[in-house]
Amino acid sequence: MKFQRKKREKVDITVISMIDVLFVLLLFFMVSTTFNQHTQINIKLPEAAGSEAQQQTKMVTLTIDADGKFYLHGEDGLPHELVSQTPEALKTELTKRRNSSEQVPFVINADSKTPHQFVMTALDMAGQAGFSHITFAAQHPKEQK
Repeated sequence: MKFQRKKREKVDITVISMIDVLFVLLLFFMVSTTFNQHTQINIKLPEAAGSEAQQQTKMVTLTIDADGKFYLHGEDGLPHELVSQTPEALKTELTKRRNSSEQVPFVINADSKTPHQFVMTALDMAGQAGFSHITFAAQHPKEQK
């Protein structure tokens, strides 16, 4: 007795649909990924001998670089450059950030090479915005050996 084998069909793995699924997943992850941009301002604080400042939870920090550009620190703790570098724009932004119910400390971080006029402008605008507790940031002097 002769048994006849059934003809086997060729097994094909369709890769096209798997590639489509992978492409859609790749596209989804590319679109849904957030990219963090950490802005960093290189400033060299002036040196001064003194006591350590007390850290407060709420404070408004203004950074002035060596070129005299103003950066206000946002809720995320990162410095953001002011769109307009005029004293009026600085005063407007400081007025927005000042909480009228309490005295919020105001800290000025100015580069040691910042022209004095920019520091005085920031000090004047902070006073006009209603800040009364104003502090200047400095670093401890390096010990000479």
